[in-house]
Amino acid sequence: MNETPHSLSSSRTLWELLDRRARLTPDRPLFLQGERALTFGAFRERAERVAAGLHALGVRPGTVVAWQLPTRIETALLSFALARLGAVQSPLIPYLREREVGFALRESRAEYVAVPGVWRGFDHTEMARRLGARGIFEAYDDLPDGDPSALPPPPADGTQVRWIYWTSGTTSAPKGVLHTDRSLIAGGSCLAHALRPTPADVGSIAFPYAHIGGPDYTVMLLLYGFPAVLFERFALPDALAEYRAHGVTIAGGSTAFYSMFLAEQRKRPGTPVVPTLRLLAGGGAPRPPELYHAVVREMGVRLAHGYGMTEAPMITMGSPDDTDEQLATTEGRPPDGMEIRIVDGEIRLRGEAVCRGYLDAGQTAEAFDEEGFLRTGDLGRLTASGHLVLTGRLKDMIIRKGENISAREIEDLLHRHPAVQDVAVIGLPDAERGELVCAVVERAPGARALSLDAVTAYLRAEGLSVHKLPERLEVVDALPRGQTLRKVLKYELRERYAGGAAPGATRGR
Repeated sequence: MNETPHSLSSSRTLWELLDRRARLTPDRPLFLQGERALTFGAFRERAERVAAGLHALGVRPGTVVAWQLPTRIETALLSFALARLGAVQSPLIPYLREREVGFALRESRAEYVAVPGVWRGFDHTEMARRLGARGIFEAYDDLPDGDPSALPPPPADGTQVRWIYWTSGTTSAPKGVLHTDRSLIAGGSCLAHALRPTPADVGSIAFPYAHIGGPDYTVMLLLYGFPAVLFERFALPDALAEYRAHGVTIAGGSTAFYSMFLAEQRKRPGTPVVPTLRLLAGGGAPRPPELYHAVVREMGVRLAHGYGMTEAPMITMGSPDDTDEQLATTEGRPPDGMEIRIVDGEIRLRGEAVCRGYLDAGQTAEAFDEEGFLRTGDLGRLTASGHLVLTGRLKDMIIRKGENISAREIEDLLHRHPAVQDVAVIGLPDAERGELVCAVVERAPGARALSLDAVTAYLRAEGLSVHKLPERLEVVDALPRGQTLRKVLKYELRERYAGGAAPGATRGR
């Protein structure tokens, strides 16, 4: 065969891409996890049997199947089995709870829900039952199985919407983002062609596979024919043994990952934390230039950072061939087929990797301009070399460890607290997380003192996901407001607290 990564990226569907790669290098490993390994060929065969099992359960082309599963080989198998059937998938991050999961199940009208059972002490099956979900089945170890000869032909049209991803917007409710196989292949191709891995590389997926980065990264594996180590639970230094055992050469995920690897390196200066590692790569959160320089200087590896969002999983990506200045201060360049337009400072996008809109038609109309460009809400500029520099955000969004957090969702919940007169939730720069969540509270007259522990306990009881809980609380006599509409001036709060904790502030995780 004369297949190349660029020719493989022309595949119409994800199943076609897997099929072509499995025929090309059937015996090479695709996924590694602990003592387990699955080759490209075995993965294809197993996924088709799972598809037959799902088909026997009643899953058909167009059937909406939600799944809330950790990063495991079984999760990838289930996802590709659904792709083989042409079902509509609605992946959910495993640490989401009733509020977000219930909303997603209702809005997507999911007919089946795959859960891990009891995972990390939480009963996902029971939660799905409480939410009135239909077609609940557990898919942690055991997956449906059947005879592939009973299957209909695989889907041939990669432009139909078959993915619903969820992202927090500037309002409290999540948004259902509509993707196709082709948009995901285009996004993964951007990542792959920028990093230019080789079959000798070993990657790693240490973030939730249910994140849009899951198919993004898997497309890169299929295009270039190299494996990745899957981490169901990522924590350093515990995960280092597996990185070393499998000889990982490409690691990362987001700014938080870079910081964690650097912290481990600093425990033993001069001794590579992962001897085979040559590249850290990721995106999803601001990356300070000083962090780039520290990684290169102390770890002796390259760091390539990119810019993406749920609506367009890979917009730009730094390349190992870029200069240090470009890698430290920009988000890389867009690939062929991704148009970037700067309108009044705002970044707007058009291209195959851009989503087809939202479940809510009104949100779609608002998000795209008259020429079909997606309004990102992010501010930036393009350099003479075509590299993108991010300068800020129009959206009132906090990006913590690569995950979008709606400030308004937290504010709406805190406004119900009897001790809160008013509240503003802001993101503050943080070397480990990209941003941390800070709640600035105007206390109600006569109310007793508030503590961070009390605030987080209240939000937990209200069903807020753990990763959205504030790490810092500031209590003020009055929030700063504009003179005309009396809107809270969040930029003043960010400027006031960006330098660190003020006297009397309380901090969390």
